[in-house]
Amino acid sequence: MNLSDMGYDLTGKTALVTGSSRGIGKAIALGLAQCGASVAVHYVGHSDEAQAVADQIPNSCIVQGDLLDDDAPRKILTQVREQLGEIDILVLNASMQFRQAWDEVTREKFDQQVIANFRSEFEMIQLAAPQMIQNKWGRILTIGSVQQHRPHSAMIPYAATKSAQETMVRALAKEFAPHGVTINNLAPGVILTDRNTEALSNEDYRQKVMDMIPMSRGGEARECVPAALLLCSNAGSYITGIDLIVDGGMRLP
Repeated sequence: MNLSDMGYDLTGKTALVTGSSRGIGKAIALGLAQCGASVAVHYVGHSDEAQAVADQIPNSCIVQGDLLDDDAPRKILTQVREQLGEIDILVLNASMQFRQAWDEVTREKFDQQVIANFRSEFEMIQLAAPQMIQNKWGRILTIGSVQQHRPHSAMIPYAATKSAQETMVRALAKEFAPHGVTINNLAPGVILTDRNTEALSNEDYRQKVMDMIPMSRGGEARECVPAALLLCSNAGSYITGIDLIVDGGMRLP
């Protein structure tokens, strides 16, 4: 049985993946494209990276928007609609993260994480979901973190925004379910992307982190893709309001 037979065929669907010029977002964007979706690749400051991803997708576009800007959600969705049409699949992957001791977190850094990781996502859902509801089909996927379950003491605001995100998903799932729209959260663990490169370059810290993971290794971005495809396609049509964790067991006590 091929993926299309199992409900993974996304031909005719349009997806927006925020923060998809690299890392997990890039991997998910390419995975959606392999299933036939048209994909909008979102970036903040590196159009060349976004274009390199879009060049690998037959029907795609790149869209720019800094999630800290008040009008970013509307601006991003408008760009997608002008180039690819209405959005059927919304993957909210972009986020901000700062490593700081709890007593060194400034109001500026706190607010930036709340705005980028939570407020902008809520507003993008407000803008995208009504059309999905009207069409009686839609998929919304937020990308959370294992820190919902094991918060890092040097990333408390980040962990808190991810927990807030998952609460939002559970609340909206009940609102959207009668209309054929699902919303779920995918929570990766330690994924070996650019974001973690510097911290894991310290061998002592790296070993400490790996000791917390039963599989004793970090994950690859591609290992998040099958879970994302399940939750963004008809294969996951009876799944909504869940927190699907891809973490090598790190959340376990």
